[in-house]
Amino acid sequence: MKMKTIILTLAAMTIGTVPAAAVTKMRCSHQLPPPHHIAKVIERWAAEVRTQSGGELDVQIFGANSLVDANKNIVAVAKGDIECAFSLNFQWGKTLPIMNVTLAPFAFGDLGIWRKWPGSAPAKFLEEKLLAKGVRNVVWMFQTNTSVFTSKGRFLVKPADFKGVKIRGLNRQFDAALAALGAVPTAMPGSEVYQSLSTGVLDAGLTDAAAAVSRKYYEVQDHFTVLPILSAYLHGYVNSKWYDGLSPKAKAAIEVAGNKAAVWAVEASEKAGAAAPDQLRAKGAKVYVTTAAENKALEAVMRPAFDAKFGQDSDSKTLIELIKKM
Repeated sequence: MKMKTIILTLAAMTIGTVPAAAVTKMRCSHQLPPPHHIAKVIERWAAEVRTQSGGELDVQIFGANSLVDANKNIVAVAKGDIECAFSLNFQWGKTLPIMNVTLAPFAFGDLGIWRKWPGSAPAKFLEEKLLAKGVRNVVWMFQTNTSVFTSKGRFLVKPADFKGVKIRGLNRQFDAALAALGAVPTAMPGSEVYQSLSTGVLDAGLTDAAAAVSRKYYEVQDHFTVLPILSAYLHGYVNSKWYDGLSPKAKAAIEVAGNKAAVWAVEASEKAGAAAPDQLRAKGAKVYVTTAAENKALEAVMRPAFDAKFGQDSDSKTLIELIKKM
């Protein structure tokens, strides 16, 4: 065999044995059912991460609590049991209570805030606090500024309407606001509300308008009061040590996908929120949209109770001031 042929053959053999780029598994847990508009955004985000990473990141989405229960996602990621999860801001509870700032009754309905949120000073402030808890935030997904109180037989509109009503709560801050109305709140994830409503554990529900459709609350409740009582966001986060071990390309892929998905979430949420009242009516539900005066009456009772529980610590004050400057 000629020397040139030998060299070419050896070169070809060497090229053939070069290993392909390692594929890194990225399991992501969330609680939303497949029809939910943000669940669809998460799937789109996952596809974008795969594309941007050139297949280096194998993003696997497990929705509807199929991998980890909603109330265990944060711990599972922080411990490294899974790589990634999505949680609603109010699920941080006592672990990081400043995440609940957007639950202040009737205070964060302006979509302009959410369009500017990724990369903003308050977002970066929260990201630093999340990192101190062992997780790195990778995407902000605005979910709703249109909520509904679901009930049976009558609408819940005036403060007096809530007296003695067993209602789905969110966390201690917002539940204090519900209790100020005379309601009896029980905090629970959205995935448990349908069953609780159908069995009478709860008299009334609270969720975003689009989720009332996707979770089929109209099957167990017949009255829906639509109002801008709170704003909520789902955010995606990963184990910080896992993230630190990624290649620059993988990290860039996550950043690019996160920035795109933040825009998609606002667009999807605005569309879903606007469509939800008519979708509920189409299912036979009775729908009432509160007036500005009715909202002010509720706010007058709820806001002081929320503010008292939200806290006057330095972190809370700093976050509120950063948001005011947006």
